[in-house]
Amino acid sequence: MKGLAFTPIRAKKDIDTCNEIQNYTHLCNLLEMPVRKIQKNFRNVTGIAASSKAVGPAEFESTLERDFLALLDFSPDVARYEVQPVRIEWSDGTKKGARRYTPDVLVEFVPELQRRPWLCEVKYRADLARDWATLHPKLRRGVRYAKQHGWRFRLITEVEVRTQRLTNIRFLAPFGRRSIPQEDIEAVLAAIAACRRASKTTQRCALNFTQAL
Repeated sequence: MKGLAFTPIRAKKDIDTCNEIQNYTHLCNLLEMPVRKIQKNFRNVTGIAASSKAVGPAEFESTLERDFLALLDFSPDVARYEVQPVRIEWSDGTKKGARRYTPDVLVEFVPELQRRPWLCEVKYRADLARDWATLHPKLRRGVRYAKQHGWRFRLITEVEVRTQRLTNIRFLAPFGRRSIPQEDIEAVLAAIAACRRASKTTQRCALNFTQAL
């Protein structure tokens, strides 16, 4: 996916688990609403992002999640996505009862790409390192759940999200909400095409000049 090629995360010494986590995901029946309602809090930034691709409200619990949703909205490879689409439950054999894990985002791609959807967990790297003992069993369950459904499981961190592409999106996003006259759009496109033609002409002249030496 353009601008969304994520690299494996490395957390402490669980390199094999992290590599495994990066290698799974596929199609699912999306629900209409997130399975876990995001509560307002004062520790993290919460809200609902404006989105044309979200199934249900595009809620986020951190600025990192918000920025990842912006990347999804602007990617031509993404057909739609859903925030907190499934709740995974299991028992670890202790008296603590059922354990639960809700991944952050399910991403479905446009059909012509024939790509398996991603089940994503969005975390800061510092949080992964700090909370690895707690997160490790949840992520392993996420890997297993994704594999069972033919999906791929992805860990998304600020390294993959906070990129030049995100900076470009932040700059361009306000223009998408403006009403621009069609004649202005055509004038800009014509100017860009003229610049490209001029650039090719300049390159040909430079090549001819070099060959003449």
